[in-house]
Amino acid sequence: MFGIWSLWCSLAFVFSHLDHKFGARGEISCPALKRRHERLQVMPPETTGVKGSVVNNNRTELLNGLTVEYPIVDDGDPNSDGAPQQDLARESGMEDPFAQISANPYPNPDPKSKRRKRTIRSVARRHAEVFERIPVGQAGPSLLETAQGVYSSRAEYRRSGEEGKGSGQRQTEPYLDTSTFALAGDSAHNQAMVHWSGHNSSVILILTKLYDFNLGAVTESSLWRSVNYGSTYTKMNDKIRSRTVLSYLYVCPTNKRKIMLLSDPEMESAVLISSDEGASFEKHPINFYIQSLLFHPAQENWILAFSHDSKLYSSMDFGRKWLLVHDNVMPGRFYWAAVGLDKDQDVVHIETRIAKSRAQYVRCRAQRCTEANRQYLFPGYVDTNSLVVQDEYVFTQVTKSGRASYYVSYMREPFKQMQLPKYCLPKDMHIISTDEKQVFAAVQEWNQNHTYSLYISDSPGVYFTLSLENLRTSRGPAGNLLVDFYKVEGIHGMYLTNKLIDNRVKTFITYDKGQTWALLPAPTTDVLGNNLHCVLPFCSLHLHLEMSENPYTSGRISSKDSVPGIVIATGNIGTELSSTNLGMFITSDAANTWRQIFEEEHSVWFLDNGGALLAVLHSNTPLRHLWISLDEGKKWTRHSFSLAPLYVDGVMMEPEAENHIITFFGHFSHRSEWQLIKIDYKGIFSRRCMDGDYQTWHLHNKAEPCVMGEKQVYMKRRPGNRCMLTQDYSRIYSSEPCPCRSYDFECDYGFDRQSDGKCSPAFWFNPNTTTKSCSTSQSFLNSTGYRKVLSNNCKEGGRSVFSPRRQACQPSPPRGLRLSTSQGELAAPAGTNVTFLGDSQKTHIQLHFGDGIKITYSNLSRTSDGIKHVYSATGIYRVTALAENSQGSDSSTLFLHITSPVERVHLSAPMVVSRQREVNLTAVVWPSHSRTLTFFWWFDNSSEPRITLEGTVSHTFQSEGTSKVTVQLSSGGVVIQDSKRITVKELFKSLLLSFSPALDDHNPDIGEWRADVGRVVRRALASGFPADRLLVSLYPGLPTVGELFILPDTHTQSEHKKSTQEALERVSDTFINVLNQGLIQFELKPEVRIIVYMTQQTLAPHVDPGSIHSGPALLMLLSVVSVGLAAFFIYKFKRKIPWIHVQAEDSQEKDPEVISTVGQNDSMSKVKLSEFPSQKDLLEKELEIRSRGRSELTNSVNIW
Repeated sequence: MFGIWSLWCSLAFVFSHLDHKFGARGEISCPALKRRHERLQVMPPETTGVKGSVVNNNRTELLNGLTVEYPIVDDGDPNSDGAPQQDLARESGMEDPFAQISANPYPNPDPKSKRRKRTIRSVARRHAEVFERIPVGQAGPSLLETAQGVYSSRAEYRRSGEEGKGSGQRQTEPYLDTSTFALAGDSAHNQAMVHWSGHNSSVILILTKLYDFNLGAVTESSLWRSVNYGSTYTKMNDKIRSRTVLSYLYVCPTNKRKIMLLSDPEMESAVLISSDEGASFEKHPINFYIQSLLFHPAQENWILAFSHDSKLYSSMDFGRKWLLVHDNVMPGRFYWAAVGLDKDQDVVHIETRIAKSRAQYVRCRAQRCTEANRQYLFPGYVDTNSLVVQDEYVFTQVTKSGRASYYVSYMREPFKQMQLPKYCLPKDMHIISTDEKQVFAAVQEWNQNHTYSLYISDSPGVYFTLSLENLRTSRGPAGNLLVDFYKVEGIHGMYLTNKLIDNRVKTFITYDKGQTWALLPAPTTDVLGNNLHCVLPFCSLHLHLEMSENPYTSGRISSKDSVPGIVIATGNIGTELSSTNLGMFITSDAANTWRQIFEEEHSVWFLDNGGALLAVLHSNTPLRHLWISLDEGKKWTRHSFSLAPLYVDGVMMEPEAENHIITFFGHFSHRSEWQLIKIDYKGIFSRRCMDGDYQTWHLHNKAEPCVMGEKQVYMKRRPGNRCMLTQDYSRIYSSEPCPCRSYDFECDYGFDRQSDGKCSPAFWFNPNTTTKSCSTSQSFLNSTGYRKVLSNNCKEGGRSVFSPRRQACQPSPPRGLRLSTSQGELAAPAGTNVTFLGDSQKTHIQLHFGDGIKITYSNLSRTSDGIKHVYSATGIYRVTALAENSQGSDSSTLFLHITSPVERVHLSAPMVVSRQREVNLTAVVWPSHSRTLTFFWWFDNSSEPRITLEGTVSHTFQSEGTSKVTVQLSSGGVVIQDSKRITVKELFKSLLLSFSPALDDHNPDIGEWRADVGRVVRRALASGFPADRLLVSLYPGLPTVGELFILPDTHTQSEHKKSTQEALERVSDTFINVLNQGLIQFELKPEVRIIVYMTQQTLAPHVDPGSIHSGPALLMLLSVVSVGLAAFFIYKFKRKIPWIHVQAEDSQEKDPEVISTVGQNDSMSKVKLSEFPSQKDLLEKELEIRSRGRSELTNSVNIW
């Protein structure tokens, strides 16, 4: 599942519907704030209580759109705001500076309400523009939660509106100028939507509504407008006709003077349009019900509208006229063109539903989206809810045979499959970020259940490497994924995340974009100045990383571009992250040191472009005080903002505004009107900042001055100076590149970071494979195992140590020739174009289509566009490709079924068999099929297959050598295949292998993994011994077992059987000795070494096949049975050794082999002790297997 980061574009917005499918929906993204799309989704009335953040006359919480009600608290002590009741007389020592606040007389009825809901990180965040009150009778926690505690002594200044002005204080002392306005007559309205129009505009619009939960509709509404920053409001109902009931308010992100109101569809379906910030409106009826809107990122009049019946409409005149674009559109899966990426600005990217789980990616012009003008850019179908268009990238997903593949298009180029490490085998994926032309993805690997791993891509988003494992995640109320991952604003490469270690969640930080991670140091003292003895790594600081989905709340962690290095967060000190004993912590030096600023949880906002901090206590009791700091949280002054205590439901301010105005929303009691308190905080400053008010600050990581490859110096206001910051002052004072080091580079695809910091090839990766660039040039860039971290500005010396090195392409014979259809299918309908794709070195290629037609290409490097061919008749065609050059040749074969799609099959076959001895081959179908199946068996270069209706076939190999066997399965128009190469020998020896238990923990139980591990074991065994005489095979299931096959010397004459047998015995004894001493080892991954052991010696045919077992052979057989008793129990109950074929005693039917897959249930049925066979029964069964009905005992158990 992909996700999208979203930023707030204005203060008017709605929650967007989320799902947990692959892909996500960025419902609001603002071009002015680093995003190019703004989607404003209308909430159906029946779901408003879930989707909308609300302001409630009964103290409603604004968390993740959950609407809850609090017990009614009448107006109380005007000084009771949960903060210490300090006074100016405190300076004389007459008042305890650490006085505890009085207990809340109306305690929170739900003890769990202290927990704030976690917000989405990798999926599109839920946005709110609705304040809501719900009927009395429901109870729940408050947005501003109670947090009891003490504060350190602070100087206090009180100034509240006219009260402050009349006190006679000097104007040099900081003060707040406040005014309160009540929306008279709307006390019954239980929802409100608020918007501050334009940058530095004085216009504020508020839409209040009475939503009837019984009727599921809005029955009353009022529109209020202020032209003086909220000092007074005027009711606008007469401007829009008093009988019109309004449901939603939208604002154009590129011209905020343009306002759109939607009437309630239960009354009438219409839009009301204003071009003068709501001073006047014009009404236009529409014939559909709008569920969501998407404004164009550059054209202010262009809008996309999604209707309740899954149709997409477009308007090029700001909603006056609408034209149907496409039907059957998936909710939230439509996107405007990106400026500079799409050729035409009116291009629309759409995901359209074809079937229940199938969709298509369609691109067309918004006003010309007829069938003839539509483009289908992805070859084939995609999964529903998978299309994501974000920045330079387009993501989608395709699931086949239960396994998902993920695709990306970079800069609108053709799609490429995203490449994760070979055995990552993702079950789920979410895109966390696409900033700086790089993809951060949270991936749930095959062996993870509740955690995800962080992967980082190259610039095109194709090749990913692991950054950190086991990130903490959870699911939101709508099933959306929540990932604990936070990007620190203002500093490149700095991220925070919470990781699960030994069932404990700890907070980690990186300064180099995920190359190294470290724990956070705890403060040296608490808020009272007491020493804290918290020593890394046993004790550290842990933070809650949830950001607010609601702009009227601050979230639990905050940072800002304009004040680099400052981070404020809720957290705790100890061995793990906790939900209790929370406090507020701040760093002003980019997390190198931390200070505790409050013992209770607060909402904290940045004021004055980050030059000041505003804090409000989390409380479910009324408040009348707030806290402001001008020195990065070292000193806090308390100010009154209301004469009477206010139940604070939200705080609104215009981002980056120069007017220094904020607005508090709330109610004095549950019976009062909506109260809007305008606060002008300009009085806390004495003047504008000058050059002498700033100081330099050097960014560093502990004692290391180089961060992201450079030494950076920032300008910051001197703490405590009461001057206003100017928006245009330069934050970065200077930067100087540093010499490159290994951690300025991330490991390239296929390489792992070792404990010494170096990148070395993973066990499954061969770095010596010639790159595809040799197909079109005389040289290529060969990776050194490193790739430079994007946005890192380090400088390499004269000799490039880490960057790729250019090497000449060496002449080589064709190898790795592949032949496939463009869709990857092995079947196609008759009469359609079949496109064949190939890949080889620059060479001469002959292609036989199998129907009598042959074509030849000279100097063909890569058939990127494919070779098209039309088959006129149904049947099975053997398509072959032969590649030749002066160095050699290679060939590839494709068996193409015309008229059939395909499924999946696994061919179980021994790796080595005896010549002229009948062998059973078994095809195991996954998943199981109840319909009749047809099996096609291909042996070597046979032109016709053997066809069976059963999944078994017997075959005799007549000559020694290597033979290729391919089985294809046809069912219901679907064809799938599997192939094996089998070595045929007269004599050979084999040993059964076992491995360290750690290998089972990393065994995904798939064929490719077994083949790669077998290759590594073979290489380890072949030291000093010819590798071509050794074969290693690993078998399905757990525990992991394998078999070593020792082949005779090919130069020995076939008639010298005795000498060959003796040579095999000597070699076998040598390997037995080496294996028993544990000398054969290999590294699976950093710090994971696997030892190979010999489990037992198998009975490979090293004597005349016609002879009878001798006495020692029978004793050896008894030893085999005795030693392998436990393994046989597993084999007996469907964990059988795969190369031994057993017939059931009663039914005489073959017991099918079970192939495990990712995501399969690992549970195993329990077996009673009485069901285990005796040792005598085991021996009799083993002898019966080997006899197989013959009159004499054979010498081989390698029979299928």
